[in-house]
Amino acid sequence: MNLRGRPLTLTTIEFELLLTLGREPGVVFSRPRLLDRVWGMDFVGDEHVVDVHLGNLRRKLGDTADRPKFIETVRGAGYRFRVQGAGR
Repeated sequence: MNLRGRPLTLTTIEFELLLTLGREPGVVFSRPRLLDRVWGMDFVGDEHVVDVHLGNLRRKLGDTADRPKFIETVRGAGYRFRVQGAGR
């Protein structure tokens, strides 16, 4: 995978998170919903593992939580892939 002409190496989890969010831009996914979609319904553990992997993905995309280009945090609800051209 490339981002702006440079190679982008993602883990399987990062790729699945990006794919899940990117398939439905603008749709907010809660942590439990992302866990079900990416890790599967049999996941046992702390749901904040989603935050860790999304943080790693954001870093690789050159994204930040406070000025997101791709992945936006929706406070109290979850995460969504930004719709291009959408303002804050």
